[in-house]
Amino acid sequence: MNLAKNVSPDDLPCSFVIFGATGNLASNKLLPALYHLEVAARLAESLTIIAFSRRDWTTESWREHVREVLRGKIKGSLDTPVFERFIARFAYHKGDLNDVESFRALAERLPPESACSSAVFYLAIKPAEFGAVIQNLEAVGLNKPRGLNRVVIEKPFGEDLESAQMLNRLLHQYFDEEQVYRIDHFLGKETVQNLLVFRFANTLIEPLWNRNFIDHVQITVAESIGIEKRADYYDHAGALRDMLQNHLMQLLTVVAMEPPPALEADALRDEKVKVLRSIRPIGKRAVHAHAVRAQYARGSVDGQMVQAYQQEDDVEPNSITETFVAAKFYIDNWRWRGVPFYLRTGKRMSRQTSMIAIRFRHPPQQLFRETPLETIAPNWVLLSIQPEESMHMEIHVKQPGLDMDTRVMQMNASFLKTDEQTLDAYETLLLDVIEGDRSLFIRFDEVEWAWQVVDPILKNWTVEREFIPTYPAGSWGPAEANRLFDSDDQTWRNEV
Repeated sequence: MNLAKNVSPDDLPCSFVIFGATGNLASNKLLPALYHLEVAARLAESLTIIAFSRRDWTTESWREHVREVLRGKIKGSLDTPVFERFIARFAYHKGDLNDVESFRALAERLPPESACSSAVFYLAIKPAEFGAVIQNLEAVGLNKPRGLNRVVIEKPFGEDLESAQMLNRLLHQYFDEEQVYRIDHFLGKETVQNLLVFRFANTLIEPLWNRNFIDHVQITVAESIGIEKRADYYDHAGALRDMLQNHLMQLLTVVAMEPPPALEADALRDEKVKVLRSIRPIGKRAVHAHAVRAQYARGSVDGQMVQAYQQEDDVEPNSITETFVAAKFYIDNWRWRGVPFYLRTGKRMSRQTSMIAIRFRHPPQQLFRETPLETIAPNWVLLSIQPEESMHMEIHVKQPGLDMDTRVMQMNASFLKTDEQTLDAYETLLLDVIEGDRSLFIRFDEVEWAWQVVDPILKNWTVEREFIPTYPAGSWGPAEANRLFDSDDQTWRNEV
């Protein structure tokens, strides 16, 4: 969000270390984002990027790997002078995450404390490997100076409430909270940041943003892809841990939060925590009324037949891991009491889309009784996060003619002008890490309260291991998800 003001060059890190540099995350997200920051001249001249991996490569072979990766990932063609400047930043460090000597050798490659104020350590690795890296960084003194060196952790932050608390205790044993950047790339998306402006900078909107006018809120993150050869992780995690507990809960907090007293990192996060603390607990006997899970079966996506989840490579036979989850939550505070929030995410859905849909209540008086408008459609505000980032409002207008007939008109507003390009979320977030802006990163009490919200669902599903419903790949999920709605006129909004 770049709320950090007047960042001195002396305060910027001069080393950026990527653990797991040859993995999918680094290739698909981190390297393209860093290159685009180079194109925008937002990286300090002194910044060195060190790739840490087990492969038997040299710095030259790593640089050639980066060249091949970027050719297929960046926007437009490579700018040769910029790319040469970018590639010269890189050094390759062969090492094992579990070997303290590899970290000792890494420490010797970094500039001394007298020459550089700090370094960034990005853990683009499996969650099971976090502990080893954190302990080895401490063993060779790379967690010091306390408060300056930064460690970036990808989700999931634990696999349940207890493991999240254990991971946090480990982190705080060696790092201060100000050094820990828990990243959720959804918070870096333009639409999510724009939601703050949409709500708090427009007097047209904010007075309506409450239980008196809003009927319900839907948050959907649908993926048309499958598990993409990630069975070793996904078959253990499932959609609840992988998506709902972090991405969707974060979107819920941004929709529902109160205006912060200032646009500062902790002020923003304080308001998000208040939302999570206000979510009504789900009792053990109420789980089935509040949550639905399912798994994709064989079906057609984009005209191509795809196999069922259980037939994917390395998925356990008869696995009941959920690839779809829908849940209903209530926020018991003054603004939202009684308004249901419906969250839904799944793989192998009809198409790739992420959207926040806010449905407004019907007018308090039906003026058009005994006219064609007797069943007037509600108003909606639709915030599209992907594939495009835009806002839509649906309102009623009268059709030309003698009768009192109306039609729904959609007012569309792209956040971009014709000559503008949207930033990738990782570009925003990596720049914030480098500049020390924590506004779009997650504080541990957010993680902890989000786990407390979903833990009853998780525990219930852990016990029920015999059967899981299915839905055809290429559909919008199981019909069972419709039973979550509070009234018959509520339905899932699939399209903008």
